[in-house]
Amino acid sequence: MSTDILKNRHEILFLYDAKFVNPNGDPSDENRPRIDEETERNIVTDVRLKRTIRDYLYDFLKKEIFIRQIAVAGGEGIQDAKTRFDNFLEPFKGKKMKLNETIEKGKSEILAKCVDIRMFGALIPVEVSQKEKGALVLVGPTQFRMGRSLHKVAVKYIQGTGAFASQAGAGQQTFREEYVLPYSMIAFYGIVNENAAQDTQMTEDDMNLLLEGIWLGTKNLITRSKMGQTPHLLLDVVYNEKSFYHGDLDRLISLASELDDQEIRDPSEYTIEIGGLVKALGKIKDKIETVQIAVSDFITYTMNGKKATLKDSIESEGIKVKMLDL
Repeated sequence: MSTDILKNRHEILFLYDAKFVNPNGDPSDENRPRIDEETERNIVTDVRLKRTIRDYLYDFLKKEIFIRQIAVAGGEGIQDAKTRFDNFLEPFKGKKMKLNETIEKGKSEILAKCVDIRMFGALIPVEVSQKEKGALVLVGPTQFRMGRSLHKVAVKYIQGTGAFASQAGAGQQTFREEYVLPYSMIAFYGIVNENAAQDTQMTEDDMNLLLEGIWLGTKNLITRSKMGQTPHLLLDVVYNEKSFYHGDLDRLISLASELDDQEIRDPSEYTIEIGGLVKALGKIKDKIETVQIAVSDFITYTMNGKKATLKDSIESEGIKVKMLDL
């Protein structure tokens, strides 16, 4: 464990699947799963993945996070961002401060206490008075692109009955309706920028917590609406050259199945081709310190069409591989 500020660039590839669940509903479209209409592929926002990580850190590890719902003291509703910021000014209560000092004091407290801001940054409005308004701006070291399924998906509409009557005294039960995906294998790609980490003070420990949150946070999505999501691959490329990264690791893998895409229901029905990924990493091996990986037991990988293991394939390129203990 290390509280040192993050010093290496990290590049992340994360694969997980979703079975008969809605991985990320679109509130502007009856909460249907998000679909790219042109490609028919499932989309999951980076905000959803960050929420998964935040909830794991707060609910399971009891780490403080900035972005969470807190009831307004003595009233109805939840705090807005300005009120949440003010929570961290309690140590300076009674001290008159100008806007810049208020922002700096709040920043210091938030970064010391809130792991999610050290990871993801924030844009937080700050108001000292009607005339003195500004914002705390922190560019997050950890950035994810939107996740996309590796295959076409089909949305299914499900309707069922509820346990209670539609209203008191009524003889008819309520109806429940929802949209789910029978199956989706989703790939996320991300980068952790060691330069931005200097400003948010993201540490090596925070990096380890990020990886843990990605894997175990997804594994612990066990509410009724989210249960059915399983992590299968987490790959973290740690670079030894400052500001360097390959890019687009998610585009170097592909899914192959004898079934039509929308018929797939289980990892046993397809393979993941990693030949392009392994070859690309081999070309830049002198710039890689290590590759950290976690894998499930359910995915079959192929290297140029032949069955392979991810760890052995990467090591065959002369790259050090560390298995993550997650």
